[in-house]
Amino acid sequence: MNPIELSLFSSRIDAICEEMGAVLRRSALSPNIRDRLDFSCALFDASGELCAQAAHIPVHLGSMAYAMRDLVERIEWQHGDMVILNDPFLGGTHLPDVTLIAPLFLDGELIAFVANRAHHADIGASTPGSMPISSHLDEEGIVIPPSNLFRRCELDRSLMDEITIQTRNPRDSEGDLTAQISANRAGLQRLERLVESLGSSAFSSALVELNDYAQRLVEQVLVELPDGTYRFSDVMDDDGQDNFDLKIAVTLQVAGSHVHLNFSDSAAQVEGNINCPLSVAAAAVYYAFRCLMPPQTPACAGAFRAITLEAPEGSLLNARRPAAVAAGNVETSTRVVDVVLGALALAIPDRIPAASHGTMNNLAMGSDSPGAAWDYYETIGGGMGAGRNGGGLSGVQTHMTNTLNTPIEVLEMRYPLQVTRHGLRENSAGSGLRPGGEGLVREYRFLAPASATLLTERRRHRPWGIAGGDDGAVGENRLNGEALPSKVTVEVKAGDLLEIKTPGGGGYGGPS
Repeated sequence: MNPIELSLFSSRIDAICEEMGAVLRRSALSPNIRDRLDFSCALFDASGELCAQAAHIPVHLGSMAYAMRDLVERIEWQHGDMVILNDPFLGGTHLPDVTLIAPLFLDGELIAFVANRAHHADIGASTPGSMPISSHLDEEGIVIPPSNLFRRCELDRSLMDEITIQTRNPRDSEGDLTAQISANRAGLQRLERLVESLGSSAFSSALVELNDYAQRLVEQVLVELPDGTYRFSDVMDDDGQDNFDLKIAVTLQVAGSHVHLNFSDSAAQVEGNINCPLSVAAAAVYYAFRCLMPPQTPACAGAFRAITLEAPEGSLLNARRPAAVAAGNVETSTRVVDVVLGALALAIPDRIPAASHGTMNNLAMGSDSPGAAWDYYETIGGGMGAGRNGGGLSGVQTHMTNTLNTPIEVLEMRYPLQVTRHGLRENSAGSGLRPGGEGLVREYRFLAPASATLLTERRRHRPWGIAGGDDGAVGENRLNGEALPSKVTVEVKAGDLLEIKTPGGGGYGGPS
């Protein structure tokens, strides 16, 4: 293909992912998918290599890019199949993220795969919202190994029922899974049309060219990094099980157009749920380097060929089954980004910003009351770190998540809650020549008894400033004015007020 044809091809496969996302959003029942947009869609070639992805959730897409090849090789695929999974140690991230994968066959030949991953607020965990303060994988909900939800176009009704019956609202759970099925079917239809218009051989050749082009673009970026070894470390506040200041450390080696990241000096896996599979750590690494790439870089496997990583098995970033991992996907991945950016700041200080708020500020809540059971989950934004060219944005999601906040009207209409305050948290940003962004304050008044779980970070250690800029403020969690730990489950009564103050971003540069 000439450059124009290749650009058009890249745009067309990206558009398939975007359309899959639109179908999923419009047909889902839960606010978590429909309003917060906690889902991702992607295309893979016949060997499981990433071809394209929509601009959805970095932790979803990076982990799929890392794990999909091994997953594809384990399954005997047939036309009309659709595989479901959420097992973090077999290609998933954490149990609420349910993935559906469907192959495209033409004339008996396996051509490609479509896939989507969506966060379900209820996956049958021990606490409402399916983000418990866990110490074992089984406490976190239903574990679904790679299984055929469809075999030759026929739904496995017993498997669908087995999954949904373990949730608090089987109807909504099946509705969201059906939306994911619909998204994959839409992707298969569009992809089939594209392949038929080009021919399967030309389609495969175009993917090879696209990956090679992406690799060249990335290598041009990496070769500009000064060769050398760069080390940086940071800590997680705690694991929710009384283990504190857990180290995440990276040794970044730059050699020409290749980089290698070694996390061997990081903490061993812990009792709490901040462990993660290596695929989640890889997603954070890929994201950090993706930020350095030119905007036209295709989001395909070729973009990551020159980036390798390792972490010892049994460590925080490469945990062994049955480690608890609910918060590893959301909190630990975010700290990995901070650590990788910190190492890059030693190599290219003018291009790297200060630390952002460094947590997804996870809130899961609901009730098991007979006839009035409900589940809800959301992440809350904070302050973005400032950089050389501008201050940090305030009250936004950063790095490994890309979700929206649920509109207050939707939240209050569906659940026994009132949002009594939602606004910027003054004086939470790190000062400097370029100030960081302010965090958020979000308050919830409960109108009925419920259970609420917080999985948060940066409550003990401030988001760091850079180049002389000040650190951002730590976050705070309070129930009726009383301080709460960073990771906790509380039983609340009608009238109780939960207040979450999120961290601000670090500042850039000393006073002028």
